[in-house]
Amino acid sequence: MNTDLPRLLDRIAGLRVLVIGDVILDTYVWGATSGLCRESPVPAVTLTSVAHQCGGAANVAVNLRALGAEPVLLSATGDDRAGRRLREALRARDVDTGGLLVQPGRTTVTKRRVMADGQMLLRLDEGGEHPLPVATDTGSRLLERAAGLLPAVDAVIVSDYGYGVWEPDTVARLAAHRELGPSTLVVDSRRPARFTALRASAVKPNHAEALRLLDAGEPPPGPARADWSAALGDRLLRLTGAERVALTLDADGSLLFERDRPPVRTFARGSRAPVTAAVGAGDAFTAALTLALAAGADSAVAAELASAAAGTAVGAPGTSTCDADELRRLLGGTGKVCRTGTLPARLLDPAARDRRVVFTNGCFDLLHGGHVSCLSRAKELGDLLVVGVNSDASVRRLKGPRRPVIPLAERMRVLAALSCVDLVVPFDDDSPAALIEALRPEVYAKGGDYTLATLPEAPLVQRLGGVVHLLPSVADTSTTDIIRRIHALSRTGEGDTP
Repeated sequence: MNTDLPRLLDRIAGLRVLVIGDVILDTYVWGATSGLCRESPVPAVTLTSVAHQCGGAANVAVNLRALGAEPVLLSATGDDRAGRRLREALRARDVDTGGLLVQPGRTTVTKRRVMADGQMLLRLDEGGEHPLPVATDTGSRLLERAAGLLPAVDAVIVSDYGYGVWEPDTVARLAAHRELGPSTLVVDSRRPARFTALRASAVKPNHAEALRLLDAGEPPPGPARADWSAALGDRLLRLTGAERVALTLDADGSLLFERDRPPVRTFARGSRAPVTAAVGAGDAFTAALTLALAAGADSAVAAELASAAAGTAVGAPGTSTCDADELRRLLGGTGKVCRTGTLPARLLDPAARDRRVVFTNGCFDLLHGGHVSCLSRAKELGDLLVVGVNSDASVRRLKGPRRPVIPLAERMRVLAALSCVDLVVPFDDDSPAALIEALRPEVYAKGGDYTLATLPEAPLVQRLGGVVHLLPSVADTSTTDIIRRIHALSRTGEGDTP
């Protein structure tokens, strides 16, 4: 199980991913307004530049390449100028175009956006009127190539924008070949329920797509939207037939649903650009989620990497792509770690701070998906999550001379990479009582293996005016059990000694 996000980036490099779906040419016409037209009360725009970028499945492939993977793109374009421009844009991003078939009479899907003074004034859409059922020559060739590639890739992405590549018979025929391919198959579609037969590892609807699928009505505005959406998980899993559902919430992060596990919330980081300015962030999320799952990451960790990748894409001009350098910086947790064990002065006066502080603590040796799930739920109890981490000496006293497996600096670095964690602070005592006394958190969160009667710090928190919140534990996620399994595997020759 890989829970170290920066190192996970190294593990996903070189993975080969088949992307099948609708490619789009995103054209941006940039200009500056010079007042209103004399003939009509609309802006007059003076053209300054035109840019052609990859959209749809093509942008998924570009994001995979940016993350160090090897994308194999399968789709169709028309034999037109837009198709040629799209191929040029893909080659400029080091993505092979050999899998882009040409369908006679097809118009390459194009979205032209007129941009002026930092705003989009107009979008003109063209193409997509020619479906590709298996009965057509192009559809048949596309499916034949897909079936031939399935045994040779590490993951498959279905990118469905509704422009004809994914017709019902294509879904059915690919489902018949499913066993030939890798275990990781991720569906990014505006119509996720039509892909149930593929038994997807994950589907990634955005919030609007999920509401249409469920006919769920309108959620409450503001921060309450995420809490309201957390109740949608069981229905989404049932209707899509997927192992996981990653529900993206734009500026509110995402929710990861998995059967028999509590939902995991990720929190948006990077730019907080308005939703209207975010084109392509969902493609970055899909690419990173797929790669993380293919590399064997826990679902919660995969969602964290995907959310971080999307965060680097939001706000860039045009159709955004994950910025790998910015992603590494984000995952480094810069500024989150208090290495001296001293809390920032701004947090030490509860009356002066304007945010509700949640505190939790632990050894966090071999951080696993259960930890990530509990930490994400702890963050939802307030505005700022502070995590206390036992020092190496403290862990040895509590767990024995062979622990920790991971030294303190590494444990703090991995925690700081999580979007839900705002501050990481070490402590050398066996109990975090001194930290609690200094911080005086509004909420103290701990795992459900405790009760109020058995949690030593509970009386202190309550005396200081805080509340104790016990989080339900995730089944089958114990660091001690994981270490035992690793040792057992090493003794039988099936694994390496940690």
